[in-house]
Amino acid sequence: MTGWTVDAPQRLTLDGPVTRLDVHPLGGRLNVVATDGPARVDVTRVGRRPVLVEHRDGRLSVRQQRRRWWSEFVWWMGPLSRLTRADVSVAVPADVLADLELVEGSLVASGLCGRTRAEVTAGRITLMGLRGPTSARTTSGPVEALGVSGDLDLETVSGEVTLADSAAGQVRAGTVSGAITCDLDNPRRSDIRLSTISGGITVRVREDSDLAVRLHTTSGRITSGFAQVRGSAAPGAVVDSEGVLGAGEGKLWASATSGSIALLARPVDNQEEELP
Repeated sequence: MTGWTVDAPQRLTLDGPVTRLDVHPLGGRLNVVATDGPARVDVTRVGRRPVLVEHRDGRLSVRQQRRRWWSEFVWWMGPLSRLTRADVSVAVPADVLADLELVEGSLVASGLCGRTRAEVTAGRITLMGLRGPTSARTTSGPVEALGVSGDLDLETVSGEVTLADSAAGQVRAGTVSGAITCDLDNPRRSDIRLSTISGGITVRVREDSDLAVRLHTTSGRITSGFAQVRGSAAPGAVVDSEGVLGAGEGKLWASATSGSIALLARPVDNQEEELP
């Protein structure tokens, strides 16, 4: 095992393979990117608690030592949290299994194609160009997924979910309090399920999509850019719209308890390649 205690800005270049990545700093900024070269860890800012880096049997671990749970809670809620934040960038092979966790701050992951789990208690998660199975969760803060093609599971308690340029075969996106905005470029036989308790849902799909669509809201309106998706409701009743686009090989289900749902049609560019 090789280990470092980093208490000042430092760049580490690792010898040997990295197949698993575990990153658990307390707060600050965390960037994880795919690289064709050797794995490296770049710490550009360190607070009062050093960053601990370990590399053993293909596993790379980057963390900060935690206090007891009650002390950690007091630390996180108070001004001392600013004194222990760290800014860390990690470059690893694209196919690593990545487990990323941050108490407070921003987390960015890009270019990975293995299984990725990202979790932030309070802050922002941004996912770019991921191609493997991915899950992302926040308690307070937004989640953004851009150009992601792997299966997606996105969840936030208080915050927005934004999904753009996605060709994921399976999408699960949910919020308790927050809006969901999706721009989907889906393969056939896709399965998309979107749900929010307090917030609206806006979803845009290609005009030539093959989807069986069902939209449901308890308190709100449903608008559709597709004549095939229609619905009706009596005053005071729940609102449902459904229909079939194309061959209906995939599924799109969206549900809002308190909020409206908009289904938009995106024109197909002549230069866009046909999806398999």
